Amino acid sequence: MSTDPTPSRSSATPTELDGKLVVGWKEWVSLPDLGVPRLMAKFDTGARSSALHVPRAQVIEIDGRAHVNFDLDTDAPDAGGLLRHTAPLLDLRRVKSSSGHAEQRLTIHTTLSFAGLQWQIELTLTDRSDMKLPMLVGRSAMHSRLIIDPSRSFLAGRRVRKPSQKSR
Repeated sequence: MSTDPTPSRSSATPTELDGKLVVGWKEWVSLPDLGVPRLMAKFDTGARSSALHVPRAQVIEIDGRAHVNFDLDTDAPDAGGLLRHTAPLLDLRRVKSSSGHAEQRLTIHTTLSFAGLQWQIELTLTDRSDMKLPMLVGRSAMHSRLIIDPSRSFLAGRRVRKPSQKSR
């Protein structure tokens, strides 16, 4: 039995707990496979799947395989406003929204880049124009990587703004 009065210290840092990154409910992410340099996302443990605002999507065939051709609206000035992209179709899934409405959603694989980390996620494409944030990161994408602090935002960093070009 140890008689050391000093309590043992955890190896966790203020931004890590049990080997998982602590993040806020709202954070900046990027989707490098889709050419999206930054996008505000809601991290939601109540949602199983991740979703991206895609106002228009169409299934097409390329070399005998189903792909999705879609437009991404983005407010990132360096992304040019509207991005057109094509990705292999992973699946067509029935997803129930938080309001209880079920819909069929096109699903793709893509890379999520966040806080210096990158990993593959499954992403459903849907019209989120009635939502405040264009992307939702669900618990299947967070599994074993993140802990959400619902009282905080932007724990991984605020949006970096380019310095204004003032003429002198």
